[in-house]
Amino acid sequence: MGIEHLPAALSVIRPELILAGTALVCIALDLLYKPADKMPCWAIAFFGCLAALIATIAAWGAEREAFSQLVRMDNLSNFFAVVFLMAGMITLCLSAGYVQRQGILAGEYYTLLLVSMTGMLFMAKANDLMTVYLGIEIMSIPVYVLVAMMKKSPKSPEAGLKYLLLGGFASAILLFGIAFLYGAVGTTQLADILRYAPKAMRASDPLFLAGVGFLLVGIGFKVSLVPFHMWTPDAYEGAPTSVTAFMSVAVKAAAFSVLIRVIVLTLHPMAVTWSQIFWWLAVLTMVLGNVVALVQENIKRMLAYSSIAHAGYVLVALTTGSQLGIQAALIYLFIYALMNLGAFGVIIAVSREGDQGVDIQDFTGIAREHPMYALAMAVFMFSLAGVPPTAGFIGKFYAFSAAVKAGYIGLAVIGVLMSAVSAYFYLRVLVVMYMKEPETGPEYAAGPWGGGVGAGVSISLWVCALSILVLGIWPGWLNYFAQQALRGLGHLL
Repeated sequence: MGIEHLPAALSVIRPELILAGTALVCIALDLLYKPADKMPCWAIAFFGCLAALIATIAAWGAEREAFSQLVRMDNLSNFFAVVFLMAGMITLCLSAGYVQRQGILAGEYYTLLLVSMTGMLFMAKANDLMTVYLGIEIMSIPVYVLVAMMKKSPKSPEAGLKYLLLGGFASAILLFGIAFLYGAVGTTQLADILRYAPKAMRASDPLFLAGVGFLLVGIGFKVSLVPFHMWTPDAYEGAPTSVTAFMSVAVKAAAFSVLIRVIVLTLHPMAVTWSQIFWWLAVLTMVLGNVVALVQENIKRMLAYSSIAHAGYVLVALTTGSQLGIQAALIYLFIYALMNLGAFGVIIAVSREGDQGVDIQDFTGIAREHPMYALAMAVFMFSLAGVPPTAGFIGKFYAFSAAVKAGYIGLAVIGVLMSAVSAYFYLRVLVVMYMKEPETGPEYAAGPWGGGVGAGVSISLWVCALSILVLGIWPGWLNYFAQQALRGLGHLL
């Protein structure tokens, strides 16, 4: 690439450069301010994410490749970038008071969040398997540290260590898959792999098929698909709650961006093979996630298994391998981000120092003490359960409709049945909040809604709850947004 083409190439990764530059500024500010006064770091991180979001929206409709076709910017990558940056900004709002209350090193915390989001943006724009791997590592390593950052909880370092070890194994398996595909194809470019895939299927190339299998394992770990889910409950429970919210939404969406780009689109000539694998993975993931969530007493563990189940719902849509299925998956991921971030926001508001008070029974009677938090949690639980007129119902409707239209009626029926099962543990939270009296008065910090940790939490809950209700009634614009995200990719399906 000549030096004269460098500005055009850099424009393709403008949001990534903004986030990386913001992270460097946060590191510098961290040296200038005392630990008790890190608000400038928060402000810089938030407005850095906002600037990256504006740059992403401004690039909507453009399709360009850069750096020897290692990265590709298109509407699909921009859609995922909007999800990542939206999740990051809401996480920052949830974190402002929470980080101080839990004694977490704020400067390092905000820097690591920004670096992780930078990796996610590269994952969404990956046009080469090596870019996929580098993006995953840039995303994952900061998250390993974030999970272990809460010194006041003994579970946090343990969760971070487990996540690090299992994540390292998953990355190694992913790298094995990339190596096998390189051995079979002679390149790691996705376009070349797409051209080679029909030949590999006709010849039953064992090296190529083994590489695809290893790729599925590595990506399945990040998505929390069964049986690669074992890290999820411990990591979600032990991590700071704001980090858990970020992981459950942004990390999952980033992994799905790779799954869509590499498996569903690039390997679409092999759809007959991988759709059968997806069918079984979706069933196992939905069943295990929902059934095990029934017996959880810790609400973070319950939402961890819920997160596993929701990955299964997204996979139901992707099993179809159709444009309609991918569109449904994009809609579901956008909606899931809002409802899960909101649910964890309520947990942040009512939990205590050291993340105490996160058992389901600790929510007993908060409808009386803090009705606004209880109302917001009710919206999020109804939406996660898929009850109309919330956005969660719209997400499941699109996912299951895509499966039915593609002929996967049995898979859609299993998804509906598992959604019915999930209603028990979601509505159980509402029963505890509204229909039980606390034995002793709850100990919640003062805040703008009568509890919580600051205005950021309240604003985030309002935004998430109202968005869920609006999308549940008027989902058309999100459907159009998802349709446009796939513009120019129809020839791959």
